[in-house]
Amino acid sequence: MTVVGESAPGAPAADKTIGAASVLTAAALWGTVGPAQVLAASAADPGALGVARVLLGGLALALFCRRLADWRAVARRHVIGWVFLAALATGVYQVTFMHAVEHLGAALGTAIALGVAPIATGLCARWWTGERLTLGWSLGTVAAVAGCVILLNPRGAEQISATGVGIALISGSCYGAYAVAAKRFLRAGAPALPATTITLLIAGVALSPLLWLHHDHLGDPNSWLLIAWIALAGTSAAYAAFVHGLHRTTAPTAGTLSLAEPLVSAALGVLVLHERLSPAAALGCLILLTGLAAVALVGARRPRDAKPPAREAT
Repeated sequence: MTVVGESAPGAPAADKTIGAASVLTAAALWGTVGPAQVLAASAADPGALGVARVLLGGLALALFCRRLADWRAVARRHVIGWVFLAALATGVYQVTFMHAVEHLGAALGTAIALGVAPIATGLCARWWTGERLTLGWSLGTVAAVAGCVILLNPRGAEQISATGVGIALISGSCYGAYAVAAKRFLRAGAPALPATTITLLIAGVALSPLLWLHHDHLGDPNSWLLIAWIALAGTSAAYAAFVHGLHRTTAPTAGTLSLAEPLVSAALGVLVLHERLSPAAALGCLILLTGLAAVALVGARRPRDAKPPAREAT
């Protein structure tokens, strides 16, 4: 899951290379979250695992945010509302994403969630900020609808969990809502890393009752190892790398490089976890990823004087 932002296009070539490498590293780390969940085979509730992820990840990120002025900037009146909205969206995203992976597997769960995210991003941007719906959004929407129709085809040889697809759709919608809310608070002048840290902590605290209601097996060794990886590597390190890279490359480039997230997840799911996708499922997954690529690549070809699109989310 990515943070949204903009950077100056006139950065030196060396900085752009470092920035691209940082963004790619972040996307690869995010892409390990779903496969790690499947590999750990934790008996803990997926929602509780998601809450533990955002709480521990937020606390670890807070160690990098030592300037009191940055925290005060996030608390400004015209910023904090968008921060709370982003926190709500990212909290629901984390919980539903973990459930989607449990129902569908790492490859398919990630592809659906991120494949439908551009639809929600475009609609929220239209409703909340009045932004126009772009060609890339239209292509991504068509691909997302077509991919989901193929996946849910009742005549398919292998039935895909409709519940899992529904949860993944909710997850992707929250991903899109977070993207727009984060774009708003960053444009309002909120420092990226402290603002992201606060959204994770608010989400974790708000959803913390899930830890009490579904605490069974959270103390198992495989659960602890999973939480440590998805919180420290898949959240803290990934967000820190992405924010570092975003200031050294353009937002369209960052959005394109972030496509490594679903690709890494799908590759690990098929090659490492040996998840077998039926021909229909593989086709639906491919269409979803193609739509996601269209959103990023069409946006990357926009004129330099246009405002660059933004991308947010593991």
